[in-house]
Amino acid sequence: MNALIAIIPVVLLFVLMLGFKVTGYKSALITLIITICIALWIAPAAGMVPEKYIGASIYNLVWWSFAEGVLKAIFPILLIILMAIYSYNILVESKSIEVIKKQFTTLTSDKGVLVLLMVWGFGGLLEGMAGFGTAVAIPAAILIGLGFKPMFSALVALLGNTVATGFGAVGVPVITLCNEISPGGSASTQTLCEVSTFAVIQLAPLFILIPFVILMLTDKKAWTKNICLAVWTGGVSLAVQLLCATFLGAETPAIIGSLAAIVAIIIYDKLFIRKKDPKKAVSHFTAGETFKAWSVYIFILALIILGGALCPPIHNFLKSHLVSAVPLPVIGSTFKFGWLSNAALMLFLGSVAGGLVQGLSVKQLCVVMSKTIINLRFTVVTIISLISLASVMNYSGMITAIATGLVAISGSFYPFFAPLIGAIGTFVTGSDTSSNILFGKLQAQVASQLGMTSQTTVAGFTGSESDWLAAANSAGATGGKMISPQSIAIATAACDMDGKDDAILRKAIPYAIIYIAICGMIVYFGA
Repeated sequence: MNALIAIIPVVLLFVLMLGFKVTGYKSALITLIITICIALWIAPAAGMVPEKYIGASIYNLVWWSFAEGVLKAIFPILLIILMAIYSYNILVESKSIEVIKKQFTTLTSDKGVLVLLMVWGFGGLLEGMAGFGTAVAIPAAILIGLGFKPMFSALVALLGNTVATGFGAVGVPVITLCNEISPGGSASTQTLCEVSTFAVIQLAPLFILIPFVILMLTDKKAWTKNICLAVWTGGVSLAVQLLCATFLGAETPAIIGSLAAIVAIIIYDKLFIRKKDPKKAVSHFTAGETFKAWSVYIFILALIILGGALCPPIHNFLKSHLVSAVPLPVIGSTFKFGWLSNAALMLFLGSVAGGLVQGLSVKQLCVVMSKTIINLRFTVVTIISLISLASVMNYSGMITAIATGLVAISGSFYPFFAPLIGAIGTFVTGSDTSSNILFGKLQAQVASQLGMTSQTTVAGFTGSESDWLAAANSAGATGGKMISPQSIAIATAACDMDGKDDAILRKAIPYAIIYIAICGMIVYFGA
Protein backbone atom coordinates (compact mmCIF):
# COMPACT_ATOMS: atom_id res chain seq x y z
CA MET A 1 0.00 0.00 0.00
CA ASN A 2 2.84 2.40 0.83
CA ALA A 3 4.38 1.70 -2.57
CA LEU A 4 1.08 2.43 -4.31
CA ILE A 5 0.76 5.72 -2.45
CA ALA A 6 4.39 6.66 -3.04
CA ILE A 7 4.21 6.05 -6.77
CA ILE A 8 1.34 8.55 -7.23
CA PRO A 9 3.68 11.44 -8.23
CA VAL A 10 5.39 9.33 -10.91
CA VAL A 11 2.05 8.14 -12.31
CA LEU A 12 0.58 11.64 -12.11
CA LEU A 13 3.47 13.05 -14.12
CA PHE A 14 2.87 10.46 -16.85
CA VAL A 15 -0.91 11.02 -16.84
CA LEU A 16 -0.64 14.80 -17.06
CA MET A 17 1.91 14.75 -19.88
CA LEU A 18 0.56 11.82 -21.88
CA GLY A 19 -3.12 11.64 -21.01
CA PHE A 20 -4.04 15.29 -20.68
CA LYS A 21 -1.18 16.67 -22.80
CA VAL A 22 -0.28 19.26 -20.17
CA THR A 23 2.98 21.05 -20.93
CA GLY A 24 6.11 19.88 -19.14
CA TYR A 25 6.56 22.82 -16.78
CA LYS A 26 2.89 22.82 -15.73
CA SER A 27 2.92 19.03 -15.21
CA ALA A 28 6.06 19.27 -13.09
CA LEU A 29 4.68 22.14 -10.99
CA ILE A 30 1.34 20.40 -10.35
CA THR A 31 3.13 17.15 -9.47
CA LEU A 32 5.43 18.99 -7.06
CA ILE A 33 2.43 20.45 -5.20
CA ILE A 34 0.74 17.03 -4.95
CA THR A 35 4.01 15.43 -3.80
CA ILE A 36 4.39 18.00 -1.02
CA CYS A 37 0.79 17.34 0.09
CA ILE A 38 1.43 13.57 0.21
CA ALA A 39 4.69 14.11 2.12
CA LEU A 40 3.02 16.41 4.66
CA TRP A 41 -0.14 14.49 5.47
CA ILE A 42 -0.15 10.97 3.99
CA ALA A 43 3.46 9.74 4.28
CA PRO A 44 3.65 10.29 8.10
CA ALA A 45 0.28 8.62 8.65
CA ALA A 46 1.35 5.63 6.54
CA GLY A 47 4.63 5.26 8.44
CA MET A 48 6.80 6.02 5.40
CA VAL A 49 9.01 8.64 7.01
CA PRO A 50 12.49 7.18 7.74
CA GLU A 51 13.18 6.33 11.36
CA LYS A 52 15.90 8.92 11.80
CA TYR A 53 13.44 11.74 10.97
CA ILE A 54 10.67 10.57 13.31
CA GLY A 55 10.18 13.26 15.95
CA ALA A 56 11.21 16.08 13.64
CA SER A 57 8.62 18.53 12.39
CA ILE A 58 7.25 17.16 9.12
CA TYR A 59 6.80 20.72 7.86
CA ASN A 60 10.47 21.50 8.49
CA LEU A 61 11.50 18.18 6.90
CA VAL A 62 9.55 18.92 3.72
CA TRP A 63 10.71 22.53 3.60
CA TRP A 64 14.41 21.66 3.84
CA SER A 65 13.93 18.80 1.37
CA PHE A 66 12.44 21.30 -1.06
CA ALA A 67 15.30 23.74 -0.39
CA GLU A 68 17.87 21.05 -1.17
CA GLY A 69 16.04 20.26 -4.41
CA VAL A 70 16.11 23.91 -5.50
CA LEU A 71 19.83 24.17 -4.75
CA LYS A 72 20.59 20.95 -6.66
CA ALA A 73 18.49 22.11 -9.60
CA ILE A 74 20.28 25.43 -9.93
CA PHE A 75 23.80 24.30 -8.95
CA PRO A 76 24.90 22.84 -11.27
CA ILE A 77 22.15 21.34 -13.48
CA LEU A 78 20.42 24.53 -14.69
CA LEU A 79 23.73 26.36 -14.94
CA ILE A 80 25.16 23.60 -17.12
CA ILE A 81 22.07 23.48 -19.34
CA LEU A 82 22.15 27.25 -19.70
CA MET A 83 25.83 27.30 -20.61
CA ALA A 84 25.54 24.34 -23.00
CA ILE A 85 22.80 26.06 -24.99
CA TYR A 86 24.64 29.38 -24.70
CA SER A 87 27.67 27.76 -26.35
CA TYR A 88 25.52 26.71 -29.31
CA ASN A 89 23.82 30.12 -29.55
CA ILE A 90 27.26 31.75 -29.78
CA LEU A 91 28.01 29.56 -32.81
CA VAL A 92 24.74 30.69 -34.39
CA GLU A 93 25.43 34.36 -33.66
CA SER A 94 28.97 34.21 -35.06
CA LYS A 95 27.82 32.13 -38.09
CA SER A 96 30.45 29.53 -37.19
CA ILE A 97 27.73 26.92 -37.09
CA GLU A 98 27.51 27.21 -40.88
CA VAL A 99 31.17 26.18 -41.19
CA ILE A 100 30.62 23.24 -38.83
CA LYS A 101 27.57 22.13 -40.83
CA LYS A 102 29.54 22.26 -44.08
CA GLN A 103 32.39 20.30 -42.54
CA PHE A 104 30.05 17.59 -41.30
CA THR A 105 28.28 17.34 -44.63
CA THR A 106 31.66 17.31 -46.38
CA LEU A 107 32.63 14.23 -44.36
CA THR A 108 29.74 12.31 -45.84
CA SER A 109 26.59 12.75 -47.89
CA ASP A 110 24.96 9.80 -46.13
CA LYS A 111 22.34 11.01 -43.65
CA GLY A 112 22.59 7.91 -41.47
CA VAL A 113 26.33 8.31 -41.04
CA LEU A 114 25.90 12.01 -40.32
CA VAL A 115 23.24 11.48 -37.64
CA LEU A 116 25.14 8.62 -35.99
CA LEU A 117 28.33 10.66 -36.01
CA MET A 118 26.51 13.52 -34.31
CA VAL A 119 24.38 11.82 -31.62
CA TRP A 120 26.42 8.68 -30.87
CA GLY A 121 29.97 9.90 -31.47
CA PHE A 122 29.97 13.63 -30.76
CA GLY A 123 27.07 13.33 -28.30
CA GLY A 124 28.82 10.55 -26.40
CA LEU A 125 31.97 12.67 -26.20
CA LEU A 126 30.01 15.60 -24.78
CA GLU A 127 28.35 13.28 -22.26
CA GLY A 128 31.71 11.88 -21.21
CA MET A 129 33.20 15.34 -20.82
CA ALA A 130 30.35 17.36 -19.32
CA GLY A 131 27.11 15.39 -19.02
CA PHE A 132 24.04 17.05 -17.50
CA GLY A 133 22.14 17.58 -20.76
CA THR A 134 24.92 18.87 -23.01
CA ALA A 135 24.82 15.66 -25.08
CA VAL A 136 21.13 16.19 -25.80
CA ALA A 137 21.05 19.95 -26.28
CA ILE A 138 24.04 20.50 -28.56
CA PRO A 139 23.71 17.56 -31.04
CA ALA A 140 19.94 18.12 -31.36
CA ALA A 141 20.41 21.82 -32.06
CA ILE A 142 23.12 21.13 -34.66
CA LEU A 143 20.96 18.50 -36.41
CA ILE A 144 18.17 21.05 -36.76
CA GLY A 145 20.70 23.46 -38.20
CA LEU A 146 21.65 20.78 -40.73
CA GLY A 147 18.04 20.59 -41.90
CA PHE A 148 16.60 17.69 -39.87
CA LYS A 149 13.12 18.02 -38.35
CA PRO A 150 12.88 19.11 -34.68
CA MET A 151 10.98 15.99 -33.50
CA PHE A 152 13.46 13.65 -35.22
CA SER A 153 16.42 15.60 -33.84
CA ALA A 154 15.05 15.50 -30.29
CA LEU A 155 14.27 11.77 -30.44
CA VAL A 156 17.63 10.59 -31.84
CA ALA A 157 19.49 12.87 -29.42
CA LEU A 158 17.61 11.28 -26.50
CA LEU A 159 18.27 7.77 -27.85
CA GLY A 160 21.95 8.53 -28.36
CA ASN A 161 22.27 9.91 -24.85
CA THR A 162 21.77 6.58 -23.08
CA VAL A 163 24.63 4.07 -22.75
CA ALA A 164 27.24 6.80 -22.28
CA THR A 165 25.43 8.44 -19.35
CA GLY A 166 26.64 5.86 -16.83
CA PHE A 167 30.14 7.22 -17.36
CA GLY A 168 29.10 10.82 -18.02
CA ALA A 169 30.87 13.84 -16.57
CA VAL A 170 34.14 11.89 -16.29
CA GLY A 171 32.54 8.87 -14.60
CA VAL A 172 30.71 10.69 -11.80
CA PRO A 173 27.59 8.40 -11.78
CA VAL A 174 29.50 5.11 -11.37
CA ILE A 175 32.05 6.62 -8.99
CA THR A 176 29.17 7.92 -6.84
CA LEU A 177 27.51 4.49 -6.95
CA CYS A 178 30.70 2.74 -5.84
CA ASN A 179 31.16 5.19 -2.96
CA GLU A 180 27.54 4.59 -1.87
CA ILE A 181 27.96 0.81 -1.64
CA SER A 182 31.46 0.83 -0.12
CA PRO A 183 32.20 0.78 3.64
CA GLY A 184 33.21 4.24 4.78
CA GLY A 185 31.88 5.83 1.60
CA SER A 186 35.15 5.47 -0.30
CA ALA A 187 35.40 2.87 -3.07
CA SER A 188 38.53 0.90 -3.79
CA THR A 189 40.05 0.74 -7.26
CA GLN A 190 38.95 -2.89 -7.50
CA THR A 191 35.32 -2.00 -6.77
CA LEU A 192 35.41 0.84 -9.30
CA CYS A 193 36.73 -1.44 -12.02
CA GLU A 194 34.34 -4.29 -11.15
CA VAL A 195 31.20 -2.14 -11.16
CA SER A 196 32.32 -0.26 -14.29
CA THR A 197 32.97 -3.53 -16.13
CA PHE A 198 29.66 -5.06 -15.05
CA ALA A 199 27.77 -1.92 -16.13
CA VAL A 200 29.28 -2.15 -19.64
CA ILE A 201 28.49 -5.89 -19.88
CA GLN A 202 24.86 -5.28 -18.86
CA LEU A 203 24.53 -2.71 -21.63
CA ALA A 204 26.41 -4.78 -24.24
CA PRO A 205 23.52 -5.55 -26.68
CA LEU A 206 22.39 -1.92 -26.53
CA PHE A 207 25.74 -0.73 -27.88
CA ILE A 208 24.59 -2.24 -31.17
CA LEU A 209 20.79 -1.92 -30.92
CA ILE A 210 20.73 1.83 -30.18
CA PRO A 211 22.90 2.78 -33.21
CA PHE A 212 20.74 0.45 -35.33
CA VAL A 213 17.52 2.15 -34.17
CA ILE A 214 19.02 5.60 -34.81
CA LEU A 215 20.04 4.54 -38.32
CA MET A 216 16.61 3.01 -39.04
CA LEU A 217 14.87 6.19 -37.90
CA THR A 218 17.08 8.10 -40.32
CA ASP A 219 16.66 5.74 -43.30
CA LYS A 220 14.19 2.84 -43.02
CA LYS A 221 15.14 1.34 -46.40
CA ALA A 222 18.89 0.82 -45.88
CA TRP A 223 18.65 -2.38 -43.81
CA THR A 224 21.94 -3.93 -44.88
CA LYS A 225 23.96 -0.77 -44.40
CA ASN A 226 22.28 -0.01 -41.08
CA ILE A 227 22.99 -3.48 -39.67
CA CYS A 228 26.63 -3.47 -40.76
CA LEU A 229 27.31 0.07 -39.56
CA ALA A 230 25.54 -0.53 -36.22
CA VAL A 231 27.47 -3.75 -35.57
CA TRP A 232 30.78 -2.13 -36.52
CA THR A 233 30.28 1.12 -34.58
CA GLY A 234 28.65 -0.55 -31.57
CA GLY A 235 31.27 -3.30 -31.50
CA VAL A 236 34.14 -0.79 -31.48
CA SER A 237 32.42 1.32 -28.78
CA LEU A 238 31.74 -1.76 -26.64
CA ALA A 239 35.26 -3.17 -26.93
CA VAL A 240 36.94 0.14 -26.10
CA GLN A 241 34.61 0.94 -23.20
CA LEU A 242 35.03 -2.56 -21.78
CA LEU A 243 38.81 -2.26 -21.86
CA CYS A 244 38.72 1.21 -20.29
CA ALA A 245 36.29 0.07 -17.56
CA THR A 246 38.29 -3.06 -16.74
CA PHE A 247 41.73 -1.46 -16.54
CA LEU A 248 41.12 2.26 -15.93
CA GLY A 249 37.83 2.46 -14.02
CA ALA A 250 34.93 4.85 -14.52
CA GLU A 251 36.52 8.09 -15.71
CA THR A 252 37.37 7.27 -19.33
CA PRO A 253 34.95 4.74 -20.95
CA ALA A 254 32.54 7.32 -22.38
CA ILE A 255 35.27 9.70 -23.51
CA ILE A 256 37.65 7.24 -25.17
CA GLY A 257 34.80 5.00 -26.35
CA SER A 258 33.11 7.92 -28.12
CA LEU A 259 36.34 9.07 -29.74
CA ALA A 260 36.84 5.51 -30.99
CA ALA A 261 33.26 5.50 -32.32
CA ILE A 262 33.85 8.72 -34.27
CA VAL A 263 36.95 7.24 -35.89
CA ALA A 264 35.13 3.98 -36.61
CA ILE A 265 32.19 5.75 -38.29
CA ILE A 266 34.49 7.84 -40.49
CA ILE A 267 36.56 4.77 -41.47
CA TYR A 268 33.41 2.81 -42.37
CA ASP A 269 32.11 5.69 -44.46
CA LYS A 270 35.37 6.06 -46.38
CA LEU A 271 35.79 2.32 -47.00
CA PHE A 272 32.26 1.12 -47.70
CA ILE A 273 29.85 3.95 -48.36
CA ARG A 274 31.89 6.57 -50.22
CA LYS A 275 28.65 8.32 -51.06
CA LYS A 276 29.23 11.76 -52.52
CA ASP A 277 26.69 14.19 -53.91
CA PRO A 278 28.03 15.32 -57.31
CA LYS A 279 25.82 18.41 -57.21
CA LYS A 280 27.25 19.53 -53.90
CA ALA A 281 30.31 21.73 -54.02
CA VAL A 282 33.05 20.46 -51.74
CA SER A 283 34.05 23.07 -49.19
CA HIS A 284 37.68 23.36 -48.17
CA PHE A 285 38.68 25.16 -45.00
CA THR A 286 42.10 26.16 -43.76
CA ALA A 287 43.38 25.06 -40.35
CA GLY A 288 42.76 28.58 -39.08
CA GLU A 289 39.15 28.63 -40.29
CA THR A 290 38.54 25.22 -38.77
CA PHE A 291 40.04 26.24 -35.43
CA LYS A 292 37.95 29.43 -35.41
CA ALA A 293 34.71 27.55 -36.15
CA TRP A 294 35.37 24.86 -33.56
CA SER A 295 37.05 27.15 -31.00
CA VAL A 296 34.07 27.10 -28.61
CA TYR A 297 34.10 23.30 -28.34
CA ILE A 298 37.89 23.07 -28.44
CA PHE A 299 38.19 25.40 -25.46
CA ILE A 300 35.35 23.66 -23.59
CA LEU A 301 36.87 20.20 -24.05
CA ALA A 302 40.35 21.45 -23.15
CA LEU A 303 39.09 23.06 -19.94
CA ILE A 304 37.07 19.99 -18.95
CA ILE A 305 40.06 17.71 -19.53
CA LEU A 306 42.37 20.01 -17.57
CA GLY A 307 39.86 20.41 -14.74
CA GLY A 308 38.73 16.79 -14.67
CA ALA A 309 39.96 13.72 -12.87
CA LEU A 310 42.34 12.99 -15.75
CA CYS A 311 44.61 15.79 -14.42
CA PRO A 312 44.69 15.10 -10.65
CA PRO A 313 46.77 18.14 -9.48
CA ILE A 314 44.51 20.70 -11.19
CA HIS A 315 41.37 18.69 -10.43
CA ASN A 316 42.19 18.47 -6.73
CA PHE A 317 43.01 22.19 -6.55
CA LEU A 318 39.71 23.18 -8.19
CA LYS A 319 37.73 20.78 -6.01
CA SER A 320 39.23 22.16 -2.80
CA HIS A 321 39.04 25.92 -3.47
CA LEU A 322 36.02 28.27 -3.55
CA VAL A 323 33.59 25.59 -2.39
CA SER A 324 30.34 26.87 -0.89
CA ALA A 325 28.73 24.77 1.84
CA VAL A 326 25.09 25.33 2.81
CA PRO A 327 23.97 23.43 5.94
CA LEU A 328 20.49 21.95 5.65
CA PRO A 329 18.99 21.44 9.13
CA VAL A 330 16.52 18.66 9.92
CA ILE A 331 17.49 16.52 6.89
CA GLY A 332 21.03 16.51 8.28
CA SER A 333 22.98 17.18 5.10
CA THR A 334 25.19 19.91 3.72
CA PHE A 335 24.87 21.10 0.15
CA LYS A 336 28.26 21.79 -1.42
CA PHE A 337 28.99 23.54 -4.70
CA GLY A 338 32.42 24.12 -6.17
CA TRP A 339 32.51 27.40 -8.08
CA LEU A 340 35.76 26.46 -9.81
CA SER A 341 35.28 22.72 -10.35
CA ASN A 342 31.80 22.61 -11.91
CA ALA A 343 31.29 21.95 -15.61
CA ALA A 344 29.13 25.08 -16.00
CA LEU A 345 32.18 27.31 -15.46
CA MET A 346 34.16 25.31 -18.02
CA LEU A 347 31.32 25.68 -20.52
CA PHE A 348 31.02 29.41 -19.84
CA LEU A 349 34.73 30.17 -20.10
CA GLY A 350 35.10 28.02 -23.22
CA SER A 351 32.07 29.65 -24.82
CA VAL A 352 33.22 33.20 -24.11
CA ALA A 353 36.80 32.51 -25.24
CA GLY A 354 35.54 30.82 -28.41
CA GLY A 355 33.04 33.62 -29.06
CA LEU A 356 35.80 36.22 -28.84
CA VAL A 357 37.98 34.20 -31.22
CA GLN A 358 35.01 34.04 -33.61
CA GLY A 359 34.78 37.83 -33.64
CA LEU A 360 31.91 38.57 -31.27
CA SER A 361 32.10 41.60 -29.01
CA VAL A 362 31.50 41.50 -25.26
CA LYS A 363 28.18 43.29 -25.84
CA GLN A 364 27.08 40.64 -28.36
CA LEU A 365 28.03 37.87 -25.93
CA CYS A 366 25.91 39.51 -23.23
CA VAL A 367 22.93 39.87 -25.59
CA VAL A 368 23.19 36.19 -26.56
CA MET A 369 23.27 35.26 -22.86
CA SER A 370 20.16 37.31 -22.05
CA LYS A 371 18.23 35.76 -24.96
CA THR A 372 19.30 32.28 -23.86
CA ILE A 373 18.07 32.90 -20.31
CA ILE A 374 14.70 34.22 -21.52
CA ASN A 375 14.20 31.24 -23.85
CA LEU A 376 14.88 28.82 -20.99
CA ARG A 377 12.35 30.29 -18.53
CA PHE A 378 9.95 27.31 -18.77
CA THR A 379 12.81 24.83 -18.57
CA VAL A 380 13.88 26.50 -15.31
CA VAL A 381 10.43 25.90 -13.79
CA THR A 382 10.37 22.29 -15.01
CA ILE A 383 13.76 21.31 -13.66
CA ILE A 384 13.43 23.07 -10.30
CA SER A 385 10.03 21.39 -9.80
CA LEU A 386 11.30 17.93 -10.74
CA ILE A 387 14.48 17.98 -8.66
CA SER A 388 12.56 19.38 -5.69
CA LEU A 389 9.84 16.74 -5.86
CA ALA A 390 12.55 14.05 -6.07
CA SER A 391 14.17 15.45 -2.93
CA VAL A 392 10.84 15.59 -1.09
CA MET A 393 10.04 11.99 -2.15
CA ASN A 394 13.45 10.84 -0.95
CA TYR A 395 13.41 12.38 2.54
CA SER A 396 9.75 11.58 3.19
CA GLY A 397 10.45 7.89 2.47
CA MET A 398 8.39 7.67 -0.72
CA ILE A 399 11.19 6.51 -3.02
CA THR A 400 12.29 3.82 -0.55
CA ALA A 401 8.67 2.68 -0.31
CA ILE A 402 8.50 2.24 -4.09
CA ALA A 403 11.70 0.20 -4.17
CA THR A 404 10.73 -1.89 -1.13
CA GLY A 405 7.36 -2.64 -2.72
CA LEU A 406 9.06 -3.92 -5.84
CA VAL A 407 11.34 -6.14 -3.75
CA ALA A 408 8.40 -7.59 -1.82
CA ILE A 409 6.45 -8.35 -4.99
CA SER A 410 9.29 -9.69 -7.15
CA GLY A 411 11.14 -11.98 -4.66
CA SER A 412 13.80 -14.09 -6.41
CA PHE A 413 12.95 -12.37 -9.70
CA TYR A 414 14.19 -9.09 -8.23
CA PRO A 415 17.36 -8.93 -10.40
CA PHE A 416 15.09 -8.58 -13.46
CA PHE A 417 13.51 -5.49 -11.89
CA ALA A 418 16.75 -4.00 -10.52
CA PRO A 419 17.34 -1.90 -13.69
CA LEU A 420 13.73 -0.69 -13.49
CA ILE A 421 14.42 0.78 -10.05
CA GLY A 422 17.43 2.60 -11.47
CA ALA A 423 15.27 3.85 -14.36
CA ILE A 424 12.60 5.13 -11.95
CA GLY A 425 15.31 7.03 -10.10
CA THR A 426 16.51 8.69 -13.30
CA PHE A 427 12.98 9.37 -14.49
CA VAL A 428 12.17 11.24 -11.30
CA THR A 429 15.50 13.02 -10.81
CA GLY A 430 16.78 13.28 -14.39
CA SER A 431 20.22 12.13 -13.29
CA ASP A 432 22.03 8.78 -13.34
CA THR A 433 24.11 10.09 -10.45
CA SER A 434 21.03 10.96 -8.39
CA SER A 435 19.48 7.57 -9.11
CA ASN A 436 22.65 5.88 -7.85
CA ILE A 437 22.57 8.00 -4.71
CA LEU A 438 18.93 7.09 -4.06
CA PHE A 439 19.03 3.39 -4.85
CA GLY A 440 22.66 2.23 -4.98
CA LYS A 441 22.85 1.23 -1.33
CA LEU A 442 19.40 -0.37 -1.53
CA GLN A 443 20.49 -2.59 -4.43
CA ALA A 444 23.51 -3.80 -2.43
CA GLN A 445 21.31 -4.49 0.61
CA VAL A 446 18.82 -6.48 -1.48
CA ALA A 447 21.72 -8.51 -2.90
CA SER A 448 22.60 -9.49 0.66
CA GLN A 449 18.96 -10.39 1.45
CA LEU A 450 18.84 -12.59 -1.65
CA GLY A 451 22.06 -14.36 -0.65
CA MET A 452 24.07 -12.80 -3.48
CA THR A 453 27.29 -12.60 -1.47
CA SER A 454 29.73 -14.79 -3.42
CA GLN A 455 31.87 -14.21 -6.50
CA THR A 456 30.35 -14.51 -9.97
CA THR A 457 31.82 -14.74 -13.46
CA VAL A 458 29.98 -13.12 -16.36
CA ALA A 459 31.37 -13.07 -19.91
CA GLY A 460 34.76 -14.03 -18.52
CA PHE A 461 34.88 -11.20 -15.97
CA THR A 462 34.81 -12.04 -12.26
CA GLY A 463 33.42 -9.90 -9.45
CA SER A 464 31.09 -9.95 -6.47
CA GLU A 465 27.38 -10.63 -7.00
CA SER A 466 26.48 -7.54 -4.99
CA ASP A 467 28.54 -5.41 -7.41
CA TRP A 468 26.65 -7.04 -10.29
CA LEU A 469 23.31 -5.96 -8.80
CA ALA A 470 24.59 -2.50 -7.90
CA ALA A 471 25.79 -2.02 -11.48
CA ALA A 472 22.24 -2.87 -12.62
CA ASN A 473 21.04 0.36 -11.03
CA SER A 474 23.33 2.44 -13.21
CA ALA A 475 22.56 0.36 -16.33
CA GLY A 476 18.82 0.79 -15.84
CA ALA A 477 19.28 4.47 -15.04
CA THR A 478 20.74 5.05 -18.51
CA GLY A 479 17.47 3.79 -20.01
CA GLY A 480 15.36 6.03 -17.80
CA LYS A 481 17.43 8.96 -19.01
CA MET A 482 15.75 9.08 -22.41
CA ILE A 483 12.25 9.57 -20.90
CA SER A 484 13.23 11.74 -17.96
CA PRO A 485 11.14 14.93 -18.08
CA GLN A 486 14.33 16.89 -17.47
CA SER A 487 16.04 15.39 -20.53
CA ILE A 488 12.90 16.02 -22.55
CA ALA A 489 12.79 19.60 -21.26
CA ILE A 490 16.36 20.06 -22.45
CA ALA A 491 15.45 18.60 -25.85
CA THR A 492 12.42 20.85 -26.23
CA ALA A 493 14.51 23.89 -25.32
CA ALA A 494 17.30 22.97 -27.73
CA CYS A 495 14.85 22.20 -30.56
CA ASP A 496 12.59 25.20 -29.88
CA MET A 497 9.61 22.90 -29.26
CA ASP A 498 8.01 24.51 -26.20
CA GLY A 499 4.81 22.69 -25.26
CA LYS A 500 5.76 19.51 -27.15
CA ASP A 501 7.15 17.62 -24.14
CA ASP A 502 4.27 15.15 -24.18
CA ALA A 503 4.73 14.35 -27.89
CA ILE A 504 8.44 13.63 -27.43
CA LEU A 505 7.72 11.50 -24.35
CA ARG A 506 5.17 9.40 -26.26
CA LYS A 507 7.73 8.78 -29.01
CA ALA A 508 10.48 7.79 -26.57
CA ILE A 509 8.54 5.54 -24.16
CA PRO A 510 8.44 2.37 -26.33
CA TYR A 511 12.20 2.50 -26.83
CA ALA A 512 12.76 3.03 -23.10
CA ILE A 513 10.58 0.04 -22.17
CA ILE A 514 12.49 -2.27 -24.53
CA TYR A 515 15.82 -0.84 -23.35
CA ILE A 516 15.05 -1.44 -19.66
CA ALA A 517 13.62 -4.93 -20.36
CA ILE A 518 16.82 -5.97 -22.16
CA CYS A 519 18.89 -4.74 -19.20
CA GLY A 520 16.58 -6.66 -16.87
CA MET A 521 17.02 -9.94 -18.74
CA ILE A 522 20.81 -9.62 -18.81
CA VAL A 523 20.95 -8.80 -15.09
CA TYR A 524 18.57 -11.65 -14.20
CA PHE A 525 20.35 -14.37 -16.17
CA GLY A 526 23.75 -13.00 -15.18
CA ALA A 527 22.73 -13.18 -11.52
